[in-house]
Formats: sequence, structure tokens, C-alpha cells
Amino acid sequence: MSNRNLEFLFEIATLRNCPRGWIQHMGVDCASVLEHTYRVMWLALIIARLEKTQVDENKIIKMAFVHDLPETRTSDLNYVAKGYVTPNEQLAADDLFKQTIVEDYKDIWEEYEKRECLEAKIVRDADNLDLDFEQKELEERGHKLPGKWKEHTRRTIRNDSLYTETAKKIWDELQECDPQSWHMNSHKYLKNPNAGK
Repeated sequence: MSNRNLEFLFEIATLRNCPRGWIQHMGVDCASVLEHTYRVMWLALIIARLEKTQVDENKIIKMAFVHDLPETRTSDLNYVAKGYVTPNEQLAADDLFKQTIVEDYKDIWEEYEKRECLEAKIVRDADNLDLDFEQKELEERGHKLPGKWKEHTRRTIRNDSLYTETAKKIWDELQECDPQSWHMNSHKYLKNPNAGK
């Protein structure tokens, strides 16, 4: 294995230490870029299947997998910083993948960035929606900023920036859902009434 491959593996692992940019405004523990990427992969697959259209799921997984990798070098800038700074993600991607055995994945990242194919649009929808999922989780913990964001910007993003009708429907359903229901409905006493006897 070449030294560049080893360097790449160490570099991508640093995404676990890279917080989402908006943590500055939230002031609470939030998902790292690495954690965000994992849910984006699953969310993109769910959107793709609910869209019931012909898409390449392998391409979706690959795009979701790489969509934020350049942030190892650029960081995830928050929405205020982006008004002043434009990260050179293309240069970051070029240098990140250069001379690695996975250099061809830079092409996948570039295709995602163009947003021309349906797969790229689905992954972008998942990337956008993951923020709303995390906001719902933070709201459950008592944070007030998610409610302010919902009416200030997130609804506009839902209406103007989401590509698929499925993503818009998920956004709508998310506003009314209970983020705790998955484990409350899986409680051992519901599954086995004799569990506590």
C-alpha cells in the first residue's frame, strides 16, 4: 500500500473530529461530519426507493459516501461564514484523492457537485434533510433555535431547494413526528408483557 493510501485513510478519519458548521450557533453537541455522512447515505437510499424511479443505487451510495470528504481540508463552514468565505472544495478534492488507489472517486464527487443527474439531486436532498433530522433531535432536547430556523430558513429550503417531491414529503412528515417513537414502540414490555415479571 502506498503512503498516499495510508495518508488518505488517516485523513478521512479526521471527519469524526470535524463538527458541522452550525454548531457555533447551537452551542450544543451535534453530529460530526462523519456521523452526518452515515445518515445521509441511508436517507438518500430511502428517498431513491420512495421516488419509485429508475436510479443507480450504487451511484447514490458512492455520492453520499464522498459528498463531504473535501471538508477534511476546508471544514464545514457555517451559514454566516459562507457569506464571507468561499472554500475551494475542488482543490481540496483534487489534493485529497491525488495519487490514491481511489482517485477515481473524485469523479463521483464532481458529478455530485454538478447536480445534473437524479442521483446527485437525491443525495443533495438527503444532505439538506439530515440537518432537519438533527434539528428535530435537538428540539426534543429542549433547544429553541430549531423552531426559529424552521420558520426563518428551513421552510424556504424545503420549498425552493429540495429537488424531489419525496424529500419535500419527508420534510413535512418530519415536522410532526416524534424522534423518540422508534425506541418507545420497541420497549421490551411492549414486545414481551412478561419481561418484568
